[in-house]
Amino acid sequence: MQNTLETPVLLLDERRMQHNIERMQNRMDRLGVSFRPHVKTSKCLEVVRRQIAAGARGITVSTLKEAEEFFRAGVEDILYAVAIVPNKLDHALKLIRAGLRLTLLVESVAMAEQVASHGAEHGLSYEVLIEIDTDGHRSGVKPADPVLLDIAAALHGGARLKGVMTHAGASYDLNTPEALEAMAEQERSRCVAAAMLLRGAGHACEMVSVGSTPTALSAHHLEGVTEVRAGVYVFFDMVMADVGVCTQDEIAISVLCTVIGHQPAQGWVITDGGWMAMSRDLGHQEHGYGVVCDADGQPIADLGFGKANQEHGVLQWRGDAGVDIVQRFPVGSSLRVLPNHACATGAQHGQYHVIPQNGGDWPVWPRFSGW
Repeated sequence: MQNTLETPVLLLDERRMQHNIERMQNRMDRLGVSFRPHVKTSKCLEVVRRQIAAGARGITVSTLKEAEEFFRAGVEDILYAVAIVPNKLDHALKLIRAGLRLTLLVESVAMAEQVASHGAEHGLSYEVLIEIDTDGHRSGVKPADPVLLDIAAALHGGARLKGVMTHAGASYDLNTPEALEAMAEQERSRCVAAAMLLRGAGHACEMVSVGSTPTALSAHHLEGVTEVRAGVYVFFDMVMADVGVCTQDEIAISVLCTVIGHQPAQGWVITDGGWMAMSRDLGHQEHGYGVVCDADGQPIADLGFGKANQEHGVLQWRGDAGVDIVQRFPVGSSLRVLPNHACATGAQHGQYHVIPQNGGDWPVWPRFSGW
């Protein structure tokens, strides 16, 4: 089937994906928490349907367009896990009035006040989480920062404090089980501490939401947590393999490309899969633009991917100098590349060509993009 596809295209191994879905859901079930997958990785209804069928309760999104697309498809419980800003409140209002149970996120007093004012103006009470910074990785309020109580106090009238949320993105920089376990506990304990501070001041805080793929797969217990979020686990990628939470043969997506030429003196194999097909995300940089595999998905250790132009992948032969790369990788032959970052590579494509777990024809699953 793949020999007939016009490359470059994004392949999705359904068997591997289903294994990843079940692995994560089973772990969350054992830990006794709800699981709310982050669907920014796939942006694909067929993928999300399988996550929900496995036991997911609601979804997490990174754009209101994602919320709109999945709500239209029947998903009614959605967390928008990026701090809301004024120019998006009308869009959120429209979705909520249409029946979506949409939870918003804030991290400042100013925005809490604007959310509450907007809600009161339109006769609505927004459900809101406060973002907690548990690792210094990105945004949010420190768990013991007094401003946390000020934000909570501002959420009244047209808004209601629902709880707290954090994301331990610093876990992506770790690579030992001990470090990952420590980060998972740090994420849990600090987010729970923020919830306890709010409750101690008289604020309801029923939702304590934590998560990243590495910490979700490394936590020993989740006492005080009500739900976990993770996204990239559904496909995995080379960053996650480097972190140590998956193996290369669990990575469910790859980019199929075709050899279009050679530079034998340089040891180069040229493909039609440049950075537009892979994205410019170099991950931890050990693998260049990704790990090169043969047409069956088996890694080729001696073929690197250290250079790319927009529509050209320039692969470097690092093996025996006596190998004839023109004969070994003839023009027209197929190669597959495992991506560094599944979310970024997926964003370069409009559909998945699915390798079905039960054989037969390869279906095409659409994915969407934009805001």
